[in-house]
Formats: sequence, structure tokens, C-alpha cells
Amino acid sequence: MAGPKGSKYYDVFLDYKVWLTHREKGDRLDDHLVALLTEIKNQGSIRAAADHIGLSYRKAWGDIREAEQFLDMKLLEKVRGGKDGGLSRLTAEGENLVEAFRQLHEGINESIHDITRRFFHQLNKSE
Repeated sequence: MAGPKGSKYYDVFLDYKVWLTHREKGDRLDDHLVALLTEIKNQGSIRAAADHIGLSYRKAWGDIREAEQFLDMKLLEKVRGGKDGGLSRLTAEGENLVEAFRQLHEGINESIHDITRRFFHQLNKSE
């Protein structure tokens, strides 16, 4: 909420997205990929993670390959399936990426919350 109840700014909110972009390639790392990696960690497979967040397996796998190229790091260790199916788990670099992005997002959230509060406080002074 951007102002007190009854204020003309009461229903106005700041919305934003955070992503990392490669200067030359234009590829990006965003919340979508971090959510996918987190689900792979939780589910133990790309297919289960993709199903859980509503992606096709092909799209999920393509996004992971693009991210690995973009970041020049291996994000997943894959074990081919046998009778029980395959397994995917995050590499140490993948785990570190997910945690670092979470911390980045948390810090940005805190900063933006403070900046936005001051912005709307200033706007509400003129009411």
C-alpha cells in the first residue's frame, strides 16, 4: 500500500523484476530460472520440477542449458534413469547460485521497500 486508507495512492504498488543480462549475448538469469533450479533441488528431477511449475520438460531443459552457457558453469549433475527413472541435482555452483540470487533479491527487496516508502511519503505530503 502506498498511502493511508482513503488516499488516492492507496491502491498503487511498486512492482519490479530482477534479472542478470549478459553484455554481449543478451541471455539472462531471472526468478524463473532460480525457481526451476530450486524445484529441481526439491523434486530431484527436471521433469518433476518442470511439471510442478508448469513448464514443459523441453523448455526447462533448454532454459538450464542456456543458463549454463550464459554463466559458463555447470548447474546440474544428471544421472540417467534406470527402472526408477533419472535423477538431477544441483552442483555446488548451482546451489551457490540459487543462494546468492536469493540473497540478492532479499537485499533489493529491502532497499526498494525503503525507497518506495519514502517516495510515497513525499507524494502523500501534497494531499
